[in-house]
Amino acid sequence: MGKGSKMLEKCGKVGRGRKYYRLAGASNGEGVEQPSDGSIAKLVLESEWAVEVEEALWKGRIEWKAELVNKVLKRLWNHGPKALQFFKHLDRHPTYIHSPSSFHHAIDIAARMHDYNSAWAFFSRMRSLRCGPSPKSFAILAERYASNGKPHRAVRAFLSMHLHGCPQDLHSFNTLLDILCKSHRVDMAHHLFKTLFSRFKPDAVSYNIIANGYCLLKRTPLALQVLKEMVHRGIQPTLVSYNTLLKGYFRSNQIKDAWAFYLEMQKRKCQIDVVTYTTMIHGFGVAGDVKKSRRVFHEMVKEGVVPSVATYNALIQVLCKKDTVENAVLVFEDMVTEGVCLPNLVTYNLVIRGLCHVGDMERALGFMGRMEEHGLRPSVQTYNVVIRYFCDAGEIEKGLDMFGKMGDGSCLPNLDTYNVLISAMFMRKKSEDLVVAGKLLIEMVDRGFLPRKFTFNRVLDGLVITGNQEFAKEILRMQSRCGRIVRRLKL
Repeated sequence: MGKGSKMLEKCGKVGRGRKYYRLAGASNGEGVEQPSDGSIAKLVLESEWAVEVEEALWKGRIEWKAELVNKVLKRLWNHGPKALQFFKHLDRHPTYIHSPSSFHHAIDIAARMHDYNSAWAFFSRMRSLRCGPSPKSFAILAERYASNGKPHRAVRAFLSMHLHGCPQDLHSFNTLLDILCKSHRVDMAHHLFKTLFSRFKPDAVSYNIIANGYCLLKRTPLALQVLKEMVHRGIQPTLVSYNTLLKGYFRSNQIKDAWAFYLEMQKRKCQIDVVTYTTMIHGFGVAGDVKKSRRVFHEMVKEGVVPSVATYNALIQVLCKKDTVENAVLVFEDMVTEGVCLPNLVTYNLVIRGLCHVGDMERALGFMGRMEEHGLRPSVQTYNVVIRYFCDAGEIEKGLDMFGKMGDGSCLPNLDTYNVLISAMFMRKKSEDLVVAGKLLIEMVDRGFLPRKFTFNRVLDGLVITGNQEFAKEILRMQSRCGRIVRRLKL
């Protein structure tokens, strides 16, 4: 066994048809076993019986702390049912009590799976333990409601905060406005802003949020109108206000207006910060003016403004899309050499995507391997990019091999992963590929993901056409359990 926590051990003893599990770990010096979050996640993923998992987690004298629990929940993020199973088991632990941060992870996972009953049950549990809920708890739930197409429920959750012992304030109000705007519900947010104006007395942050909401929908004139109203009410615009409007002009492809606005900012002696420059670099690049993007980057350095990782990411993205991936790689290497800021996951994913796009899969995989140099691991987005390009190139087996590497619990597949692979299974029109598609469909449902009706029916049709009627019937039964409309199809 290596340093720190030891690997998961699965005991082969069988009693009445059940497997028994235990965790082996290194002692912390006081006789307390400390397995890694990875080994715990692997145990939860591989287990079949809830009782055995509970025994393994309880009998070993593991020193449970919020940090360890949160790490396990993050590893199980894309397997919602298992994550909640783990969380609920620990909630019955005789000595350990969940922290607010762990409850927040559980609320987010449950709401992502549209399991709002469980999410609200966690609210009640927090209150009984006197550890919440807090404004952050409601923000997490509201964000999931909005992203799942239920913005009115997000508003109702906010308005019910006081019923759960959590009074509303301006900060929580601004959070709700931001959630609605980022889910493209700016009209609803603005209406709420006006309706509750006298109650919460909006500040500069409130106005900036509404302005940004209009900019996200390319409705820049309305954003400008909001900021004018802000000045009329005696609230001075902030640098965020100016950067928001600048980004809005670029998003609306009003390049000349954006440049004129930037010059006006300079004329009025506004502080030009790293966000301003990053917005310019990205905006000009997306518009196809790569030379101007580069000039702004060099001007930024000349003016003594230190580029952030977001700045480098903006330039790398622009070069990958509008120039050449080779130039993007050069910027990446300069970034590493100069050491002003280190690449993050987004940086690597941009370069890997660029290399995949030009068909250089070998170098793309090389960059995946380099992530460890900066303390990073490939994310689900990294895997999805590589799997997608392998499948698009007709190399289905390589895509499936990459998918197999995600199954060890270090990075679980998400909804996009399954959708990409299921679509790929139709490329070769082979019977065995359609069986794989069916198995992927069953697995994704087991992991708490709800496929679209189109996906169900496409797999169903493929299985019927290729003579896999029995498997198709199994898919049909699962379709009914998921609440989908059962098709009138004679198998």
